[in-house]
Amino acid sequence: MKQTLLNFISTILLLMVILNNNAQDFEVSPVIMKFNAEPGQTQTIPINIFNHSNKKSSFSIGLSDFVQNKEGKLVEMPTATTEHSLANWISINPPFIEMKPNEQRQIIVSIQAPVGDYSTKWTNIYVRSTAEQTALLADKKVQTGLAVQGQIIVRVYQSPKSNINYRMKITGLSEISLATDSIRRFKAIVDNLGDKISDCKVTLLASDLSTAEEIKLQVIKLKAFPDSQLEIKLQMAKNALPKGKYAIAAILDYGSQSNLEGTQMTITVD
Repeated sequence: MKQTLLNFISTILLLMVILNNNAQDFEVSPVIMKFNAEPGQTQTIPINIFNHSNKKSSFSIGLSDFVQNKEGKLVEMPTATTEHSLANWISINPPFIEMKPNEQRQIIVSIQAPVGDYSTKWTNIYVRSTAEQTALLADKKVQTGLAVQGQIIVRVYQSPKSNINYRMKITGLSEISLATDSIRRFKAIVDNLGDKISDCKVTLLASDLSTAEEIKLQVIKLKAFPDSQLEIKLQMAKNALPKGKYAIAAILDYGSQSNLEGTQMTITVD
């Protein structure tokens, strides 16, 4: 029993050492970059990289695209393959750096906004920590002799100040509850029909059809990219409302300069 306990403790300590050795030992700032250059203009923003390790480290910097799926998640795509890709108008200098222990360096990110193009574009910048491999240790797939150790992604957005094309709608509110559910569930569709990345708020409201009293049931926040169609989920406790008939509405607010959008349905609470 004692030997088993000692083996268990030794295993835990070994795991702690392994996890500590593989912990992220560098930092990148900022992790979100927002450019607002007009067509034909150039803008530059630096990225700061901090090497927190106690050894010399190398970092490679590259690009990838992403799209937003219907659940709102950002899915990585190959570079310069998406409609709103910024990859062809962005430059990074330098794309590879070596840093001493506890050193801080800057890389310069510049964009040249395409002439005559007022649309919103975006891309990822990834900063990857790399380690040189010996000939005996190098994986055959790593042709450069470098192995990736860790990665931090920086989201990069570009939209001209003059682009004010905000336009969104919310439709199709319906109930998706099951008889066995302990809560009442709803879904709706949010479409970004404009050309701006919008930070949105959706409020689920109930209006008593006999008294006109309004009750706020839930508020959710989301980010919607141009051309995205998001399926959002809303919910309320089954005992949130007294018995009666209600108009249930999902109200979309996507900015102070825009009108509210809504979709509704009628439910009965027994």
